[in-house]
Amino acid sequence: MNETLVTIVGNAATDVRYSTTAAGVPLASFRLASTERRFDRQRGAWVDGETSFVTVWAWRWMAENVVSSVGKGDPLVVTGKLRVRDREQDGKRVVTVDIDAWALGHDLARGTSAFRRAVRARPELVEQQPSWERTAVGGEAMPTERVPAPV
Repeated sequence: MNETLVTIVGNAATDVRYSTTAAGVPLASFRLASTERRFDRQRGAWVDGETSFVTVWAWRWMAENVVSSVGKGDPLVVTGKLRVRDREQDGKRVVTVDIDAWALGHDLARGTSAFRRAVRARPELVEQQPSWERTAVGGEAMPTERVPAPV
């Protein structure tokens, strides 16, 4: 297994985009901005360096949790498989940098977060899955409707 694993600390630079593949697999993505900070001895102060942008991809249950938990500007820590691709677009060489997330969470060095375990229902026991939306207050994910399981 020759995979390049990375951990990046940064901020969500875009809102999370959510979709499903043709096979129905949930997929979420967003851009993560990570800015280098270093101490400048001549100035005697911390200064910002270059900002790197990567696209973070989350699949399956993580995708559903990401869309319910992450908002633009949130400080995050992302660990996953690095993918760097060279391609041509409109006659120009373009390099894209992606991370297939294996673990993703809020950066607790810069704020607090409240963890809630996601409950997964067995599809055969649920008539209709609730649709999840971020609420305007607090960003907490809440179902828009609740459907009880048959007894």
